Amino acid sequence: MSGQAIENLDPPGFSVWLAAARPRTLTAAAAPVMVGLALAQRTGHVRAMLGLMTLLAALLIQIGTNLANDYFDFVAGADTEARLGPLRVTQAGLVEPSTVRNAALGVLGLAALIGCYLVRVGGWPILSIGIVSLVAAIAYTAGPWPLAYNGLGDAFVFVFFGLAAVNGTVFLQTGTATSLSIAASIPIACLVTAILVVNNLRDVDTDGRAGKRTLAVQFGRGFARAEYGGLVAIAFLMTPVLAWLGGTMLLLPIAAAPLAFGEIRAICRRTGAELNQSLARTAALHLAYGLLLTLALIL
Repeated sequence: MSGQAIENLDPPGFSVWLAAARPRTLTAAAAPVMVGLALAQRTGHVRAMLGLMTLLAALLIQIGTNLANDYFDFVAGADTEARLGPLRVTQAGLVEPSTVRNAALGVLGLAALIGCYLVRVGGWPILSIGIVSLVAAIAYTAGPWPLAYNGLGDAFVFVFFGLAAVNGTVFLQTGTATSLSIAASIPIACLVTAILVVNNLRDVDTDGRAGKRTLAVQFGRGFARAEYGGLVAIAFLMTPVLAWLGGTMLLLPIAAAPLAFGEIRAICRRTGAELNQSLARTAALHLAYGLLLTLALIL
């Protein structure tokens, strides 16, 4: 497929849009909100409707980002027939590029509407986070200096799907962030970034040809594997800090360590499409850690 618009396609059905939304990625948005709500619950300040709106906004930003990536990576030539990852509907010729672009803008617009309610509750800090998040969702793969094409994708994910998501959720509920919430956001940020590292390691060849200068492209496969191992290790090394700040029950996420270190070993030998297994397992690790930490916080 070329970067030109695809003509005369039938209107995409629900299954196509579901694939475009990439539902398996949505746990990356849900887990930090769950952890944030559990942290807020420890102070006795949880408003259910506010929590639901926070989760919905996070999911919409994730879906909007997915759709924007689908469109802009196709237009930039990063998604071709040589793609090794899961289905991208624009590259596969299932939806016209302009339709995917408009859907991305519509979903992000809906997230912005929900954000207006969140801003009314949380004030200018939430307004700042919301504006930057929405701009970054587009700037991740678009604009004159797309983040993902200039080695900043890892930092974007670490900050917005980790630190900001957890602490922003806590701030909305309680009006403050604590040392425990900051500490708890670090392993969540590390593990969600590890998902992106696997993705970039898998796509290092096609990204390099398309001029998408991820860290894996700039510094090589060895660096990407070391980055992955470091992120996962930091996540689990943070558990004693969490226990020190919030009680020994917060050691519970260590139960996910066998999966974590199994994946560190596996990623050292997998290449190409085999890394899709590591992608799925790292997403499962992120969710497992988030669920265990959420459970530990509310017990």
